[in-house]
Amino acid sequence: MNYILPLLSVLLGYALAIGLKPKTKQNLKLLLAFSGSFLLSLTVMHLVPDLYVHHTAGQLNIGVFIMMGILFQIILEFFSKGAEHGHVHGHEKISQIPWLLFISLCIHALLEGFPVGMHSNLAYGIAIHHLPIAVILTTFFLNAELNKTALFFFMLTFAIMTPLGTFLSDSVPILNQYYAQITAVVIGILFHISSTIIFESSEGHKFNIAKISMIILGIVLACFV
Repeated sequence: MNYILPLLSVLLGYALAIGLKPKTKQNLKLLLAFSGSFLLSLTVMHLVPDLYVHHTAGQLNIGVFIMMGILFQIILEFFSKGAEHGHVHGHEKISQIPWLLFISLCIHALLEGFPVGMHSNLAYGIAIHHLPIAVILTTFFLNAELNKTALFFFMLTFAIMTPLGTFLSDSVPILNQYYAQITAVVIGILFHISSTIIFESSEGHKFNIAKISMIILGIVLACFV
């Protein structure tokens, strides 16, 4: 499931966007709010405590690496324009894959997969996080009239990146030596992404009952995962 869930969530989002061609973003924004809350809760309740309890040997300063992750994600978003949290816009036609967005998004998804081998519950959070992102990205590229083959290549590669990160973490011994550092960086990335999703998932950054309900639901479900 560690490999399958993140992969299928992107492919499902792609298929939903192709088949349904959603016109309204309201339901997607609520799903984004839920996914951001769920992902942030999993990070705070599981990843952070485990890292501080089991991986504090030597001179490792976990807080520094978490802040590096936040900074790294900010740098990635300079190139991706916030696609990691569904923040894509524009109406101009696109003749080829936007490579800076593609590379940034793939790096983000690859890193997200590293802690999944040790924390399988994170696979659920990433899957729920990637589903609305895949719908939004696919819809954006369809509206921009990107070549269908290029679009499929983009989404398939994006889908593979997180399972690939998990596979590398499980299979490459040297990465296990730096598990704590890499996971701390990923925690910083998830902190930034999930909090940004929560505050950007409604117009004008305003909270409403539906959004608050989704955020609370995400927190509650994370308690039982």
